[in-house]
Amino acid sequence: MATTRNAKAHWEGTLIEGQGTVEMASSGLGTFPITWASRAETPEGRTSPEELIAAAHASCFSMALSNGLAKGGTPAKFIDTSVDVDFQPGVGITEIRITLSGEADGLDAAGFAAAAEDAKANCPVSKALAAVPITLTVR
Repeated sequence: MATTRNAKAHWEGTLIEGQGTVEMASSGLGTFPITWASRAETPEGRTSPEELIAAAHASCFSMALSNGLAKGGTPAKFIDTSVDVDFQPGVGITEIRITLSGEADGLDAAGFAAAAEDAKANCPVSKALAAVPITLTVR
């Protein structure tokens, strides 16, 4: 069954001086402030498209890895995923870095790293972001 999720943005003013909000409309989790400064300088309590992409990628990757491990008969004990999304003003998103730690029942470090590489290649968000270099570090 296909699903659709929705977010809404409202913006007022110019790119540099303006401000707006992004609403997690499907879930009702909240509305968050956005500004150019939160994107290109410091967050100061605001979010950015890149932070939202990082959140989407971290959660999708973790779910994909958990699924792959379970299907392989080596369920995860835990998965901790951090995603960094680099944004260069005037250029765009230049790199995405996934950092992972975790353990799976009956799987050594090499097997865990291989499962992680498979999740990186096949999670839907990784596929959607394929135009950007994505690296994976397993700790």
